[in-house]
Amino acid sequence: MTAFRTLLVILLIAVVIYTIPVVINEGLSPLLPTFFGDILAMTWPGQFNFDFLGFLILSATWTAWRNQFSAPGLGLALVALFGGIPFLTTYLLYLSYQTNGDIRVMLLGEARS
Repeated sequence: MTAFRTLLVILLIAVVIYTIPVVINEGLSPLLPTFFGDILAMTWPGQFNFDFLGFLILSATWTAWRNQFSAPGLGLALVALFGGIPFLTTYLLYLSYQTNGDIRVMLLGEARS
């Protein structure tokens, strides 16, 4: 579990450090038009964005499912859809401590484990 938690922290820090200068240089307003524009252009950046969108959808679906599609779970799923790695790493770190590292409970939720 220590190695997994370390990986989560490294990913979180790396993405935040990478994102800061991008937001400073590009701002947030071109994010969605660029993201979906690349997809519509049918280019390699678009393929990557489409693939990434699939991961975001899976992350959001898993988050909602793990929380039994409750209102808080659906709220978290929305954050997962737009939050990407910063959300998922933070959520998994939180769950890893909340469940005392029990990976079964972490991934399935208390009711299913």
